[in-house]
Amino acid sequence: MERRRLGEGGIEVSAVGLGTWRVLDVRGPAEADRHEVVGEALGAGVTLFDSSPMYGEAERVLGDALREHGRDRATVATKVWTPDDGEAERQIERALGFFGGRVELYQVHNLVATKKRLELLERLKGEGRVRSIGATHYSRSAFPELMDVMRTGRVDFVQVPYNADDVAVADGVLPLAEELGLGVIVMVPLGSGRLVRNAPSEEDLRPLQEFGVETWAQALLKFVLSDPRVTSAIPATSSPRRARENARAGEPPFFGEEEREYVRRLARKG
Repeated sequence: MERRRLGEGGIEVSAVGLGTWRVLDVRGPAEADRHEVVGEALGAGVTLFDSSPMYGEAERVLGDALREHGRDRATVATKVWTPDDGEAERQIERALGFFGGRVELYQVHNLVATKKRLELLERLKGEGRVRSIGATHYSRSAFPELMDVMRTGRVDFVQVPYNADDVAVADGVLPLAEELGLGVIVMVPLGSGRLVRNAPSEEDLRPLQEFGVETWAQALLKFVLSDPRVTSAIPATSSPRRARENARAGEPPFFGEEEREYVRRLARKG
């Protein structure tokens, strides 16, 4: 799978990562199944794994899975999410415990208490426990605030929604990230599963086969990854087979503008 650099002089990550929202929020027997998903993703070349304390048990389950399958093979991106300073410290210490004392990419989730959280993450970066700092938001109404944070020079990357049915970040966030040399992680590249539920026919997908597309999910991922301003997309799945299939979307060749527009038309048609 193609590797891409996350920001100027930043960490190299896989073009396709693995999101953990909902799918790794499990307890008991289901945890072994999710460990298998993480192991299959690593085996398929995935290096980027994204989580958050907002995702219930996901950080803990991911940490356990990486200890089983190879923490050193993974780049962990997680988040701090709380207006409470004491809880922010506790969230971070818990995460560091889950992930072997270090987190490669630490994000201010949804711009909550951004100024204070950046100060905290910068201290941890100075201590060598955090390597890179980022900020996230899911809502286009927050993009102006996110762009202000990007301009401060205090973040190395951003995480934003982007898919064939939602290209709002293309107007401002992505051009600014390119200008500033920031990495971009794409959340909900499959529209939280909504876009894959009404897959086009095999005949509709046939023009994309020369790009290595076998599934509609791969077409949607390649749509995002074919934008040169995108570093990595993080689809979530609870299926080892889907994890392998999704990973293959990170292999070139990537779409040109004609193919990207074709995928957008198929998404709107569905």
